[in-house]
Amino acid sequence: MVDAKMLSKMSSAPGFIAALDQSGGSTPKALNLYGISDSDYHGDDEMFRLMHAMRVRIMSAPAFSGDKVVGTILFERTMDGDVDGQAVPSYLWEKRGVVPFLKIDKGLNGEENGVQTMKPMPDLDALLIRGREKGIFGTKMRSVIANADKAGIAAVVQQQFEVARQIIGQGLMPIIEPEVSIGSPTKQEAEAILRDAILDQLDKLPAGETVMIKLTIPTVADFYAPLIAHKSVVRVVALSGGYSTAEACEKLTHNHGMIASFSRALAENLRVSMSDAEFDASMAKTIDQIYAASVNKA
Repeated sequence: MVDAKMLSKMSSAPGFIAALDQSGGSTPKALNLYGISDSDYHGDDEMFRLMHAMRVRIMSAPAFSGDKVVGTILFERTMDGDVDGQAVPSYLWEKRGVVPFLKIDKGLNGEENGVQTMKPMPDLDALLIRGREKGIFGTKMRSVIANADKAGIAAVVQQQFEVARQIIGQGLMPIIEPEVSIGSPTKQEAEAILRDAILDQLDKLPAGETVMIKLTIPTVADFYAPLIAHKSVVRVVALSGGYSTAEACEKLTHNHGMIASFSRALAENLRVSMSDAEFDASMAKTIDQIYAASVNKA
């Protein structure tokens, strides 16, 4: 069973989810945006140490609290790290009032039928148990949809729900993330196929089993309203998907009941060269902007 207090917060508290889950493939790009170039470090260990320092700076910023940030998605190495000597998941929940999630996917397979499914996760149960023991509430796993291909989208959704049942079985809350590429020439058509496929899988979930869903902001406002209203859905959250913070927030305001779960957009204006005062002020401004888009709808 998932933690009841965390579930209550995740179900109904106003706010958004901060995604701090860049993995090996996306870390160099995130560090580069932050002002740390590839030549500033050597090897993965040093790269991840710098990334962890950036994440600690974000998590410990005064504005980064459960008042506006209801949840945070962590990379496995971040889950295993600490903030001022306290394990990250317990620091987030006990000190900041933020519900911790864990990114569990191991990357994507090559594109087939217009989609990329997730690579196999043979050690998933062990990771889920370890996450649960560390105080993790739920998980997140990402697939990508590039085109409106019915067979491809069906494969993505089926895989996501199969893994979701495994996660539920370990007492954790799955965030299902079938991302539709914002540059897809058939984005709107893909969203229609995706919505129907998700609804079909939701209707098959046993009574009492619930999931969260993370989706690209739809082309048509409120298009995912049936998912938001479904009895088996705790919350539907939005990924920024390559939109700027301003663009993503503006689009999100037109989608009622959908909150943000932004990664790149969250850190877009942060730089390693900032003083602590400058960093905290920038963080507060971005958090206010994303929070407003999540709770104040057009």
